[in-house]
Amino acid sequence: MTDHKTGTREEWLAARLELLEAEKDLTRRSDELARRRQELPWVRIDKEYRFDTEEGTATLADLFRGRSQLLVYHFMFGPDYTAGCPSCSAIADGFNGFAVHLANHDVMLWAVSRAPLAKLQAYQRRMGWTFPWASSLGRDFNFDFNVSFTEEQQREGAVEYNYGREAPLVREAGGEGPVAEFAAMAGTDVATYTRERPGLSAFALEDGVVYHTYSAYSRGVDGLWGMYQWLDRAPRGRNETGLWWRRHDEYDKG
Repeated sequence: MTDHKTGTREEWLAARLELLEAEKDLTRRSDELARRRQELPWVRIDKEYRFDTEEGTATLADLFRGRSQLLVYHFMFGPDYTAGCPSCSAIADGFNGFAVHLANHDVMLWAVSRAPLAKLQAYQRRMGWTFPWASSLGRDFNFDFNVSFTEEQQREGAVEYNYGREAPLVREAGGEGPVAEFAAMAGTDVATYTRERPGLSAFALEDGVVYHTYSAYSRGVDGLWGMYQWLDRAPRGRNETGLWWRRHDEYDKG
């Protein structure tokens, strides 16, 4: 017997209709937030950013590939990682399938990381992904958009992430907890792992000028995490106890 509340079909329908009103309200508020995102002032980018891609060196404007809009997923894959962040990998599993639809709707979607291009390409082949992925290794892009940090910034508490300043990194003994698990899965330690962060940045291209229009970090990219949108509609929701997910090719490896 279940411990969850049960009821008749009529009781369920009454409760469902009440919930439907709340869902509709959330949808309307979400539409309003989307409108407000689009009304943010655009910031002209005069700095020339360059990236390593499979076609060679590219500028930020080149990443648009003829479109007027660009979305960049800041994928946590630092130069010293041996594999991409497992959380970013789960998010990428989702957008890998719909990047082609965005590309045919005037929006290019790229992942950008600081790992060398060859390392990104090897991991991409392992994961079976086809979305475009660029390396910003040795350049300022990740640092300027607050998704990569130096050891000095960590030590001095100068990390500005998700529109706030973090406390100095404390190196705790033991190396336990989810972040330590993520770091181990990326083949590195906590300090090195957390010098990279996830996020999304949006850009527009008009008359040859690139503008920064939006960025979101941390839980701000939660809505992009496809599997969570499905879990939120499952009977037990996210039902999380510790780190439960793996890269999609690791579930049968014990």
